[in-house]
Amino acid sequence: MERLRPRLTGYCYRMLGSGFEAEDATQETLLRAWRRSDTLAEPAALKSWLFTIATNVCLDQIDARKRRARPVDLADSGTAETPVGAPLPETAWVLPIATGQVADPGADPEAQAAERDTLRLAFVAALQHLPARQRVVLVLREVLRWSAKEVADVLETSVASVNSALQRARATLEELDLADSDAPARPSTEDEQRLLEQYLDAFAEYDIDRIVALLRYDVVFDMPPLPLWVRGPADAGAFMLGPGAACRGSKLIPVSANGVPAYAGYKPDRESGTWLPWSVTLLEISAGPGGGAPTVTGIHNFLAPFMPNLFASFGLPERLEEADPVIGASL
Repeated sequence: MERLRPRLTGYCYRMLGSGFEAEDATQETLLRAWRRSDTLAEPAALKSWLFTIATNVCLDQIDARKRRARPVDLADSGTAETPVGAPLPETAWVLPIATGQVADPGADPEAQAAERDTLRLAFVAALQHLPARQRVVLVLREVLRWSAKEVADVLETSVASVNSALQRARATLEELDLADSDAPARPSTEDEQRLLEQYLDAFAEYDIDRIVALLRYDVVFDMPPLPLWVRGPADAGAFMLGPGAACRGSKLIPVSANGVPAYAGYKPDRESGTWLPWSVTLLEISAGPGGGAPTVTGIHNFLAPFMPNLFASFGLPERLEEADPVIGASL
């Protein structure tokens, strides 16, 4: 069962749109499976049996709450002068998950790349538009590549019903205005890593001009659970120099979230002389047209003060000291 944990967690995450809820759902799945282990007739049926339990756990949670979303789904873009607004409840947002929690170490590179694309915040947000059982069918059929028969067994329905649900799910996603969910062409791993290093070095020095130079013309900058978001390098840079300037002097720890480069930012706390958790920031990066230099297309800052378990879910320390060897400036 432990060998299947990453795949189960990835399935639950795509269903629920929250790393916290996905981990809880996976734990509940494994607990129920352990308690009912004597009902597993054939060891070969373990995968289907576990995913059936996970599906029921997720369906129960989906029935109990509203759809999760991204800031771009809820309001028009603002500017650096727009009030950030009151934070919305954590349950309103699609939340990130550490890539390591859902990565299948046994998958080949092509399969790993395909799975990363289905972890994108925009794709997970798009899934939230689907009725729960259609979501099950789409994720199992098109993400995890199960057969229609396998999915029918999980849902205790017919193959014809599964195929019909898949067609309706595809049609729903095509009808939605999901321009921001289009997957940008991914640059090579080397180009992506190089751009990440350039961004982190510029942020550590808080050189906003250098950061702006790395952004695509239509970059999206947001800060869940705050509803404000801005579009374009000029507004993103102006926000960083305005309300966001308190991040100057942060220490940064590179991480990976939702299959994309990310970093944990710790803001300086002058009273204690330490650095405290501020945000986990995901950077969406696209390849440049015609083989040009890659650019940052999305900067998604998930603010830790409003999400107490965020840093712990990434295995990050609760504070940093002066001597901690991470990217960043001193106080």
